[in-house]
Amino acid sequence: MDITLALGGGGAKGNAHIGVLRLLEREGFRIRAIAGTSFGGIVACFYAAGFSPDQIQEAFSAIDQSRMYGRGQEDGPAFLGLSRVRRWLKRTLGDQTFEKARIPCAVTAVDIRTSREVVIKKGLLRDGILCTIALPGIFPSFLTEELELVDGGLLNPIPVEVARSFAPSLPVAAVTLTTPLGKPPRSIPMPLLDGLPTPLAARISNLRVAQAMDAFMRSIDIGGRQIAELRFRLEKPDVIIRPDVEDIGVLDRVDVGKMADLGERAAREKLPELRKATTWAARIRRVAANISS
Repeated sequence: MDITLALGGGGAKGNAHIGVLRLLEREGFRIRAIAGTSFGGIVACFYAAGFSPDQIQEAFSAIDQSRMYGRGQEDGPAFLGLSRVRRWLKRTLGDQTFEKARIPCAVTAVDIRTSREVVIKKGLLRDGILCTIALPGIFPSFLTEELELVDGGLLNPIPVEVARSFAPSLPVAAVTLTTPLGKPPRSIPMPLLDGLPTPLAARISNLRVAQAMDAFMRSIDIGGRQIAELRFRLEKPDVIIRPDVEDIGVLDRVDVGKMADLGERAAREKLPELRKATTWAARIRRVAANISS
């Protein structure tokens, strides 16, 4: 049963993608191509590089989440830094490239100089990750001579068409981590407060800068949810998998294993749809639709 995957962003929630991958492999699905945005881009790149779901979980679980976002000299203007993330990616992925990945892989970013989406499927996997996770204002942009790249979720929270472009005759399963429309966005505490004594953290969280950051992050969340739903209507993924992670914040500390379990549970519930989407009848309908369009 061949399939392609589009993995959405959502920060710490993205560990749920690991469970989706594990369930699909266990049930006999062959993932022929993968595309991701933000944290979904991290998982996509690791999987394409040859890491199994268990190996991805092991690598992510070993991270000290409280120390990953410190600023370094090489970090540009932003609230948090990616210097430790950069070093970790170099240790774990080395110089592996998109061109030599075991399956076709792409991540999305946005060039804020031209306001256009950029699909990255060439070059170093670790550079692609740094582009797609650069949440504006929170993490530094990825700069080249011509581009200033930030988180692809600004324009394409779940890259369905990017995944479909690799194998148009195969079904696309989209894994979204966004809260359904109609539910209020969750408040997102400042990550630097994590670990502080409760009274001190509470006092700082009442400062105007903390309240402004919370409003900014919730606004991004609302926009991302709306864009995701609109793109689903337009791009029509064959199956939508939605892990129950709406109570998890973008920068929360999480138990990676428990998050993966939530992804596995959501994928298991969608098994009938996934199997139906991989039948020959469904494949013929997709081919016919591609020809007519």
